[in-house]
Amino acid sequence: MESGSKNGITLVRGLGLVAAVSIIIGNVIGTGVFLKARAMTCNVGTPGWVLTAWIAAGLLSLAGALTYAELTAMKPAAGGEYVFLRDAYGRLSSFLFGWMQMFVAKPGSQAAAAVAFAIGLNDFLGGQLAPQAQPNLFVLDLFGYSLGVTLLQVVALMAILIFTTLNCATVVLSGRIATVLTGVKIALILFVAGGAFLWATGDLSHFSMTNAGGLCQEVEDAVKYGSPSYSFIGGFAAAMIGALWGYDGWNNLTFVAGEVENPNRNIPLAIIGSTVLIILLYTITNFAYFYVLDPTSIASISKDSSVGKVVVSMFFGGNVAQFATGVAVALFATGLMLSSLGTLHTSILSGSRVPYAMAQDGLMFKPLGRLSITGVPIRALLIQMLLGMALVLTGSFDTLTDYVIFASWIFYAAVTSSIFVYRRKFPDLPRPYKAWGYPVVPVVFLLVAGWLLVNTMWNSPTRSFVGIGLILLGLPVYYYLTRLRSAPQEPEEQE
Repeated sequence: MESGSKNGITLVRGLGLVAAVSIIIGNVIGTGVFLKARAMTCNVGTPGWVLTAWIAAGLLSLAGALTYAELTAMKPAAGGEYVFLRDAYGRLSSFLFGWMQMFVAKPGSQAAAAVAFAIGLNDFLGGQLAPQAQPNLFVLDLFGYSLGVTLLQVVALMAILIFTTLNCATVVLSGRIATVLTGVKIALILFVAGGAFLWATGDLSHFSMTNAGGLCQEVEDAVKYGSPSYSFIGGFAAAMIGALWGYDGWNNLTFVAGEVENPNRNIPLAIIGSTVLIILLYTITNFAYFYVLDPTSIASISKDSSVGKVVVSMFFGGNVAQFATGVAVALFATGLMLSSLGTLHTSILSGSRVPYAMAQDGLMFKPLGRLSITGVPIRALLIQMLLGMALVLTGSFDTLTDYVIFASWIFYAAVTSSIFVYRRKFPDLPRPYKAWGYPVVPVVFLLVAGWLLVNTMWNSPTRSFVGIGLILLGLPVYYYLTRLRSAPQEPEEQE
């Protein structure tokens, strides 16, 4: 159903080109550009291949976004991907997408953002939160498995709790918080990249070096450059998965297509222009990292710190006051924390609407479709919070992001493939914008996405099949809920 069709109210095309570009950039830029260079260097070994992975991941995201833009402009309805899958492949596919968002993607994204916030705070406090400085606060014994809980994890848990509480207030407050935090992201990138060239001592010879014996904490041997079981194809695929976390969010950005002025012109310009700008920002920032640090030094950075912080700590070297360096590190850590909180906040805000929308459609338990007196789906928020907290306790930043990206890209590929179904089954539907490069662009996207997924399953089978297993756990729930749909439905009430 098209948005507003019952009431005769339609979306207003009030977004110009600049506004559309701003929305895209604000949604995509998060924490990956500050935290992923370490693992990616371990995956491919050299600065050149790290930069190549960032550019390739950006172009792949662009191909997906251009395809999504046609689907969104054609069906500008609330629900986005959920609607595309439902109308192309049926209710089961849309349910599994929503289930994945509810149990894997959104809680995983929130856990990763909360851990990134804790890493930023750890940098701000000079490493006092890291496990090396603070042993486990306590150990949980769950079904015979001992799970150590560190101070870093407690900080991440508190971040999720606080921002879930904020999102239980009115959506107006949530929107204002998101607006304030978005601007920090670009400023932080410019500060790190610009400062590396202006205030740090660099060496272009680093670009001819290769990681040799870097620490590479929690990087699996199959995708660790130099290990006996390493293959370059697997390593590059792992680096791409890491970079795709930095671009994650492109799939949500085309949801404004139904509100963009002159869509035939502005949609492709906004998507291409903003994606190219983000690719440039990410490439320049990573170039700055390798200008200041050699690959082995980057690969040896602790998983509980960030490459950005180490680079910033080298600003104002030599005889310039230590105070200035301390201020620069504090500014970076503060910016990373705010950027992480911005990602966490918007993910909580949007993620809680997934189970709410599913419940409204009869594809999730009815209590999750009820609103509080403030018009917020509080039950959905609380379930999401508990799942995110559980993931904080079980994974590091890199593990969480890889877990999210793998599960998400299964459905990115499914949604992208639906463009062929719509072109064949519904050729007469209005299309204010048609995908640039069709059918080549979506076909290339699907081939590369398939290659990434297969390589990830081969090189990280445990992580991959846990994600697939969680998705498939939705099948019995779906069949149970479809049986309930035959029972009389009572109207929902506000609480």
